[in-house]
Formats: sequence, C-alpha cells, structure tokens
Amino acid sequence: MALLLSTAFRENLIKQVYRLLLLGTLGFCSAAVTESPQLEAPPTITLSPGCPASFMLSDDNQCLLRNLYQLYDSLGDHGIGGLKTALPAHRDGFSPQQIDLGRLLFFDPVLSADQSVSCANCHNPSQGFSDGLGRSVGIHGQQGTRSAPSLWNSAFIKDFFWDARAQSLEEQALSPLFSPQEMGNNPAQLLSSLEAVDAYPELFKQAFPDSGDLSLDQIATALAAFQSSLISLNSRYDQYAHGYADALNPQEVEGLNIFRSFVARCSQCHMPPLFTNQQIAVIGTPEPQGMARDIGAEKTFDSVKLKGGFKVPSLRNIAETAPYMHSGRFETLREVAEFYSGGRGHAVPEGEDLLLHWHISEPNLTGDELDRLVDFMGTLSDSSLLPIIPQSVPSGLTTISDEAVEQRAISEIPINEKAINEKAINEKAISKKVISTKTISEKNISESNHEQS
Repeated sequence: MALLLSTAFRENLIKQVYRLLLLGTLGFCSAAVTESPQLEAPPTITLSPGCPASFMLSDDNQCLLRNLYQLYDSLGDHGIGGLKTALPAHRDGFSPQQIDLGRLLFFDPVLSADQSVSCANCHNPSQGFSDGLGRSVGIHGQQGTRSAPSLWNSAFIKDFFWDARAQSLEEQALSPLFSPQEMGNNPAQLLSSLEAVDAYPELFKQAFPDSGDLSLDQIATALAAFQSSLISLNSRYDQYAHGYADALNPQEVEGLNIFRSFVARCSQCHMPPLFTNQQIAVIGTPEPQGMARDIGAEKTFDSVKLKGGFKVPSLRNIAETAPYMHSGRFETLREVAEFYSGGRGHAVPEGEDLLLHWHISEPNLTGDELDRLVDFMGTLSDSSLLPIIPQSVPSGLTTISDEAVEQRAISEIPINEKAINEKAINEKAISKKVISTKTISEKNISESNHEQS
C-alpha cells in the first residue's frame, strides 16, 4: 500500500517529534507554589501545564501523541513482522493537568484501604512498570495468582489484565483499587480518604475545572491519563526500524531475523512495532510447582476453548520485567525461548485437554539461535521517557521512592546495627500513616520545589 502522507506533512511530523523529545529532557513534573515563608498555611500544589515528552499540547489543552511510526501505513503489503509499519490506534487527548494528577495518585498509597500500597508498588518504573515478582503482593501481604503486567505503551492496548477482562484504561485503573487481594478499598472510603487530604480537592478542580465534586470517574480518568502517557518507542530496535542500521549489532540483527522467520514464528503473535497482536493465546505454559491450572480467559469469555489462555503481552522492555508468563514460571528470557522451542504441548500434563494456539509449533531451534533471540529481545528496552517519580505525595505517606532510600540505608550499615535501624524505620513508617492527612509535610514542600527546579 502506497504511503499517502505528503512530504510536507512527513517533514512537519518529524520536526514535531524531535522537538517534543528535546523538550522531554527538561522534565515533566508538578510545580509547587507556597505562601510567604513566615506563614504556616499548607502549600498550594499547581499541576503541570505542559504535556509529557512525545506529546504536543493542542490549542484546546489536550496532549496529543507524536511519534515517527505515524509516518507509516498499516501492515498491508509489509509482511508479518515488518519494520516500517504503523502502530495500533491509541488513546490521547487528556489535559496536562489530568496526566499530572494521575501521576500523583499513581504513587500515593492513600488509594489503598490501609494506605500502605500504591499503584507503583506493583507497577514500579524502575522494574519496567512491573514488580519483579512471579505473583504480585497486595494489601496485608496477600500474594496474588498472577504477575503484574508492564504498563509501558498502555495507550495502544485495547484489552487489559492477563485474562482481557477490562476493555478500557479507566476500567483497568479502578479494578485493583477495589480488589480485596490488591488494594482492598471501597468507593466510599476512597473518596473520603482523598477528600480528607487538603490538596486533593483543589487538584481535582485544576484537572477537571468543568466538573463537580471529586468522583470515581475523575479518579479513573486521571489514572488512565497518566498511564496513557507512558510511551516507550525509542529503543535501539526502533532506531534500527527507522533506518539507523548501526543501532543493532550483527548478533542482534540475526536474532531479529530468527524472530521474524516462519521457523520460530515469534512475530506472528508478538507483531512489531507494538510486539503483540493483542489476542488471546493458549500456549500450555506450566504453572509454578504446586499451583493449579489458571483457567485464564475461559472465565472472561465463558469459553472452555480458552482454558489456560492469556493475552499475548508486548515484548517492549521485556528484559526489565522478569520473571515471565502470567504466573512468573520462567526466570529468564532464555528459559522462555527454550519453552517455545520445546515442542507443541510438551509441558501440558498428561490427561489435561488444552486447545493450543495454532501458531505453537516445534521449531527445534539450536542453542545459538536461542541466544540470538535473547540478544534481540534486549534491544526492545527504552526508558528514555520515564516519568518523574514524585519524592513526596499530597497525603504525605511513604512513597516507593522513600522505601528505596530506607532500604538502601539499611544495606549500607553494619549488620549488628541493622535490627535497631529497621525498628526505627518501621516506627517512622507507622507514624507517617497516623499523621493527619490534612497536613502536607515540610518535606513534601521542599521536594516539590526541588522537582520544579
């Protein structure tokens, strides 16, 4: 299919993308404005008026995504796994203020029932927006049955969760808040907790100036807005796809060719450039020792044909999100590649009936070919547009940034002092939770000012 974009349009789009990426290096954060130092009134937090990197602010205050893949057509005439192909339709059009409010909510434990768990606990930016666990841990230390999917490029995803039970970012955002195994909250308590924090009612007015009182719909919209801003499209693979041949070394190019081949057939499900076809696939992944078969999408679609079926995940930033599969069955990408090369249904217990996806074959790849696949998957990593993690949140509760600093402090002191320091840190964490959420700490003010600079 011929490229229908005019030369002028292409040049203009390229200029917009490069300008937005350059502006992204300047950072994206909330600005904090305080009263005179002599006054003790709580500070007023002003949400960012600017879009995140890779987004352009429209005249009607909407952030519109711009990227080089918008120069290309669909997959037509390019073949399965082609390089210069368009991305799927995406979500954008949120205001900068809605995105920034969503950022603060995402990292604030006030959203959970006991104010101990934030969205970022399971979707940590430093771990590919996953958590490094085979099965995520929620409120009260409860272990779930599945791993936390990465949130990178959520704007392009049409169905959410491993079993595809949610059809929008908003639905996906609210579900964990009210799950007893995850954040354990309920609508009434959630709204009450947010209204009890002086800053939040005003922040919601900034983000939703034409709406009424703080509502669940606004919370869902803000979280969806932030998640839609998590864009990862500047990996070494992307640079290669756009024409920079030296972005990949010979081993990685060999891995790409194996990935796209009709022997390995990886790209038939993990289709570039999103590296997923967004379909459900039954592949016969074994569960961890002692864990019963997870029926997956069978429950979502009430179809026994989908027993053990799960969404095909995107492979972008896959090297950052071990362990792998829906329940963390494999620790390394090499193990995953070996599983697919092991033969159709080889890991399905005898007597269990699964309708395996027709793409699952018996490629019988060599050890070198498996290594090259792993090399190639490593080129899909890109966190250049990582959002700024707030050093503090409006509630004043402990964030994942605080926890990282505290754990680092423990690791750097002598062993015989660790017990004393751990006790002090635990007492500090408890005291933070019982502080009135009406007050924003001085630490919050100073760090917000630091973010602005």
